[in-house]
Amino acid sequence: MGRLQEFSQNKFFILFILFAGWMVAYLDRMVMSVALTAIGDDLHLSAASLGIVLSSFFAGYALMQIPGGFLADKYGSKRVMIVSLIAWSLFTAFTGFAWSLASLLVIRFFFGVGESGFPAASSKAVAEYFPKAERAKAQSGMLSSNAFGAAVAPLVAAPMMLWLGWRHMFIVIALVGLVLVVVYGLVLKKPNQPENDKSQSLGKKISIKDLLTTPTMWKLVIAWFGLDVVIWGFASWLPSYLLKVRHLDLLQAGFVASLPFFAGGIAMILGGWLVDKYFINREKYFAIIVEVLGALFLYLMFKTPSIELAITYQVLSAFFLYAGFAGIWSLPLKILPTAVMGSAAGMVNFGGQLAGFVSPLVMGYLITAFNGSYDAAFFFLIFSSLISIIACLTLGDAKNSLETRAVNI
Repeated sequence: MGRLQEFSQNKFFILFILFAGWMVAYLDRMVMSVALTAIGDDLHLSAASLGIVLSSFFAGYALMQIPGGFLADKYGSKRVMIVSLIAWSLFTAFTGFAWSLASLLVIRFFFGVGESGFPAASSKAVAEYFPKAERAKAQSGMLSSNAFGAAVAPLVAAPMMLWLGWRHMFIVIALVGLVLVVVYGLVLKKPNQPENDKSQSLGKKISIKDLLTTPTMWKLVIAWFGLDVVIWGFASWLPSYLLKVRHLDLLQAGFVASLPFFAGGIAMILGGWLVDKYFINREKYFAIIVEVLGALFLYLMFKTPSIELAITYQVLSAFFLYAGFAGIWSLPLKILPTAVMGSAAGMVNFGGQLAGFVSPLVMGYLITAFNGSYDAAFFFLIFSSLISIIACLTLGDAKNSLETRAVNI
């Protein structure tokens, strides 16, 4: 018990298990992209129908982002994360029993609802355990799991599908999530309130209504929406693109599809360090620079006839796109008080998960409409990156805007 108590007070161990939770979350959702072709063949589904299946998760996920943030603020991050882990693990297992398009849509929708509380609750946990000066690096480290999870998913899913089939694969992965429930229950304890938040807790509390009426928060929502359209479109359809357009086999496609996300995970950790060191009060410029570079390399990826160059460009594109996480997410974490962090994170992440709903759906439609060509779908992603860049340009002095709002309400 003494060693357990020691772990529960170690903020870096807490960060590690938060990272692990995100890794399992991304594994649970990203293996669907790898299994997409096999599921489509088994259930006789078109690319447009598979796009709807991918989007159904994000419909439930986006719908509950803001309520999930409110629940994390009201009941604490630990309870919400554990309930989310249980729910999404069960619906991951149920995916293995799907028998039709309709059943897949219902299961994946409720999978999204179940997982929806975890992002806001984990961001609140970062604010609970880390002082503000360390939160950007801690958040970037935790969210690097998004990229590493997307990288590991093809490496895990491709051999599991060959050995077990796609149905049993989902059941086995669900068991991993249930093991993590036990870890969270044993290790996570109520943290001490950070010193730099104590003075703010004496003033008037910020409500969800206050956040919803702050223009800068909505600009962050739009910026995150545009960037996440690109991230989710890239992640959802890259394995199928490699199989059908670049003509790789399943194991090759699984390996190649993992490379951009390993690069993205490194970029997120590096991005958090760069933002804290060189872009203090200039976070939006960091996001703009890396998004421009990410869009450029995305264009080069699908235009080059060379498979070697295509792989190189997709790695570079993912590196810069994932670095954009640090620029956008650093602002609310550094400026707003811990008491409202769940709601603020839920609000910003709502934009990202709305993007996750829109992106696979639109890409599936465009691929079908253009007779299997992915060019229009990738141009859609480039256009979405421009939306994020424009939103970042309109932020103005986001730091002063959010701080003034926090003080005056």
